[in-house]
Amino acid sequence: MNPQDLKSYKIRHDRPNCIGCNACASIAPTFWEMSPMDGRSDVIGSSKTEEGWEELEISEADFETNMNCAEACPVNVIHLIKIGSGEQVI
Repeated sequence: MNPQDLKSYKIRHDRPNCIGCNACASIAPTFWEMSPMDGRSDVIGSSKTEEGWEELEISEADFETNMNCAEACPVNVIHLIKIGSGEQVI
């Protein structure tokens, strides 16, 4: 297995506080989509927490794309967590 394919990070999306700006879905449409129900973004294939947050483990190869999404988010509801250490990168 290619080390780039190992799940190294976790996206944590504070969906309840998303304002639906569409930046993430524009940057990374393979990971993010806009919900037709309420106009907020969804992490494709994610699991949901009781608080309404979304979580998805991603590989090192997908880190930069999702970091760009997090940096573009005007309300800072996209977080990247290093699996293992639990360090919040953003």
